[in-house]
Amino acid sequence: MSSLTVKDEQLLAQLGYKQEFKRDFGILELFGVAFSFQGVLPSIASVLVYSIPYGGAVSMVWGWTVCSVFLMFIAVAVAELGSAAPTSGGVYYWTFKFSSPKYRNYLSWLLGYVDTMAYIAALTSVNWGCAVQVTAAASIGTNQTFTANAFQIYGVFAAIMVSQTVLCSCATKIIARLQIVYILVNIGLCLAVIFALPANTPSEFKNDAKYAFGGFKNLSSWPDGFAFIFGFLAPLWTVGGFDSCVHISEEARNASFAIPWATVLSTAATCILGWGINVSLAFNMGKDLDGILSNAIGQPLATIFFNSLGQRGTLALWTILIIAQYMMGTSVLISSSRQVFAFSRDGALPLSKYLYYVNRSLSVPTRCVWFSAAGGMLLALIPLAGNAASNAIFALAVVGQFTCYSTAIAARWLGGRKEFEKGPFHTGIMSLPISVAALLFMFVMSIVLLFPSEPGVAGPATMNYTVLVVGAVMLFATAYYLVSGVYWFKGPVVTTYGPSVSPDSTSTSDVESSEKDV
Repeated sequence: MSSLTVKDEQLLAQLGYKQEFKRDFGILELFGVAFSFQGVLPSIASVLVYSIPYGGAVSMVWGWTVCSVFLMFIAVAVAELGSAAPTSGGVYYWTFKFSSPKYRNYLSWLLGYVDTMAYIAALTSVNWGCAVQVTAAASIGTNQTFTANAFQIYGVFAAIMVSQTVLCSCATKIIARLQIVYILVNIGLCLAVIFALPANTPSEFKNDAKYAFGGFKNLSSWPDGFAFIFGFLAPLWTVGGFDSCVHISEEARNASFAIPWATVLSTAATCILGWGINVSLAFNMGKDLDGILSNAIGQPLATIFFNSLGQRGTLALWTILIIAQYMMGTSVLISSSRQVFAFSRDGALPLSKYLYYVNRSLSVPTRCVWFSAAGGMLLALIPLAGNAASNAIFALAVVGQFTCYSTAIAARWLGGRKEFEKGPFHTGIMSLPISVAALLFMFVMSIVLLFPSEPGVAGPATMNYTVLVVGAVMLFATAYYLVSGVYWFKGPVVTTYGPSVSPDSTSTSDVESSEKDV
């Protein structure tokens, strides 16, 4: 056993947990998980519909720029927490550790449920987007004579989900090595768009710099300023999952160093490559934004590719994009299953005794993998009700995770329980202003994302269901806590003895009591 592995296990023991996984993920593999989780081009393909109507080229280029600054603040704030306490529990563990004793049990419980639901929503939205892209490829291949309905898309979605579940149930060493492939495919795909698209776009679809950097066109009924802000959903959904590799921390080597750097570097890479892609699109998409949005292909990015590359070129590039989106889904499923595992280990989820299980030969929490996939399959029934309901899943992934990040970051500064013990990654005196900027941005954007896509709600088809979905999760979690959890949930349990301490520095007797609670 290497000295780094021993150090990792000792740190995990200090956080209260025994080592149950093989540490097969190095910093490169962790970067791959976080980077493919964000999936630059596949994500842009799924959410370009949110930036084009709300400002056109300006929203795509400058909206991405503004968001990237604040998203980096969030990444750094989360990275500092991940460096200090690298455990699969992530935000709900940090919230318990730093919050006031009066509220920490409830807040930890609530965030555990919200984060679990947010990850399942992210998994659903990623794979639903992948299914839409598969059907878009069918539309391209048939010269737009085929248009998939919601039930056909769900069938493709189900096939994608099942195959990913089988893949993610493989040994962690296989999953870790696949991350290298994911990195190469994603970077290669981004560079192909940034450099190949301008070289092949006909002159009638080319735009000048004045339009690409200043062509504002608001196709919505919102005022221009709010429309620009509303377009932030595209970069917000693309650059997310800042704690994705945190959930892999108990499978990582040199976790307190590798986790934060993988978080920050993957976010920076996504922001930079995403900006380059949006600039390339702004220069090569023409000015007919209505035509791009209403094209029979059903995907704005696919329409732009088709106009520039033709049928064969678009199908070739789109096929690689689908592969990258599929890879993205596997990374989300891996992180989601580890969140389910951590929360089950602490006994908070229904069926926790069944879900808290690691396949020893594979070193994979296989039951948690299938549980996450089953949750995604159920959540994907919502889009069958219409586009408004489908949009709620996209927003739920963002709002849910922002709720978790902001609570954990705020607890670090306002909990008042103990001094924050820095890990190897920290920003010194800049830590507080970075955290404040991140908190303010998440607060504002969480409110914005609850608004409907158009002002005024004319009926169910135009309503934003995010508040209902997020509210339902919080209501269920709170009701379950008041009815049952308040009597036995004491926060993260301790699964190891010896020199370890619990998250709140409990005594030995408290540790033994926590063990009995399991």
